[in-house]
This record gives sequence, C-alpha cells and structure tokens, in this order.
Amino acid sequence: MGIFKLRKNKKFSYTPRHFDDKGEGNPFEIKHKFDDFRKTVNNTGLKTKINNALDDLKTNPDKTANRRILIIVCILILVFLFIIDFDLAIFFPKK
Repeated sequence: MGIFKLRKNKKFSYTPRHFDDKGEGNPFEIKHKFDDFRKTVNNTGLKTKINNALDDLKTNPDKTANRRILIIVCILILVFLFIIDFDLAIFFPKK
C-alpha cells in the first residue's frame, strides 16, 4: 500500500462537443453564430451603430419584415398616445 506515495492526478483528453476539427479559434469562446455576417457588432460609437443598423434595414431583401416592423412601431406609438391621453383632433381640420 504505500503510505508515503501520493496518488497521481487523472488526466483526461477533453474536447468540446461542438468544436470544429480545423482548430480555428478558441473552443471555449461564446460567440453568436451570426456575428460574422453583421456590421453592427463590435462598433464603439453610437452614430456608427445607428448608421449600420439603417444600412442593414435598407439592404434587407425581406421587405415584408420591414413593413411589419413599421406597422408594429405605428401601433405602439398610437397606444402610447392613447395612454398619455393625447388629443388626435389637432391633426384633422375642423368643419
């Protein structure tokens, strides 16, 4: 039994489940899968973020998504105006 012998630590050859075999990058880095295709990631200035987001919106091939976003924004604005009790009569001419 070896009273004065220390146990050796076990060694495991662990490779992450979703690690590509090419060895590119750090396998432990958490990264979104669409970060390579976006311009708005890793920009520091607010103005550049807004400009890149608007460029992405303009070059979006899916026009129904743009229309859907516009409709949702309009509905939210109307709900907000209704909550603060805004009088919409100022936009219509008096008869």
